[in-house]
Amino acid sequence: MATVLVVEDDPFVRSALIRHLSDAGHAVRSVGTALEALREVAQVGCDLVILDLGLPDLDGGEALKMIRGLTDTPVIISTARDEETEIIRLLNDGADDYLVKPFSVEHLTARMAAVLRRAGSAGPAGQLLQTGGLRIDLQRREATLDGRELDLTRREFDLLAYLAGRPGVVVSRRELLAEVWRQPYGTDQTIDVHLSWLRRKLGETASQPRYLHTVRGVGVRLDVPADV
Repeated sequence: MATVLVVEDDPFVRSALIRHLSDAGHAVRSVGTALEALREVAQVGCDLVILDLGLPDLDGGEALKMIRGLTDTPVIISTARDEETEIIRLLNDGADDYLVKPFSVEHLTARMAAVLRRAGSAGPAGQLLQTGGLRIDLQRREATLDGRELDLTRREFDLLAYLAGRPGVVVSRRELLAEVWRQPYGTDQTIDVHLSWLRRKLGETASQPRYLHTVRGVGVRLDVPADV
């Protein structure tokens, strides 16, 4: 069972979520504004955040970005907005999943279970991935290259860890969207932009790759550099 922070300004929706999640055995706290949510996340912490976008003091999308600046705690977006571009933006900004209102408690519970499984799938403390000079600590969510710590965003770390866990294997863009972005659709540009940022931090380029190799028309492969 998880400690869940419900961020919802509608008192009726909030009460229903608290009741059903508590009945399911979760420890539930709730707030009605983005600022209260940020205070809770920073000072108390939780296992998962359910974040409504229609908050009175700050747009939920902006609150999501601020939460991501504080913690890697999983966030499920609760929204009435169902436009594809909006959903892709939220996922790219760090949301782990989303539900479009109205939704059933059973649907929410299933999504929560999936997100919490993924959050805990990094493995036991100290589990490491080592590829050449690249070292990734999955539990601590830290990556170093030749002993130098890499300053990675949450999505960049997830992308690098996924590829490093499959050295020498060509991973398709569709697989990356499904397993790293957790969305069934999207554009190649989304992946290409993140790969470009990641390459820059690894000290390489698409034209002169060391670790990240693009296989045109197929996907991306992480290899040990020949000079390591």
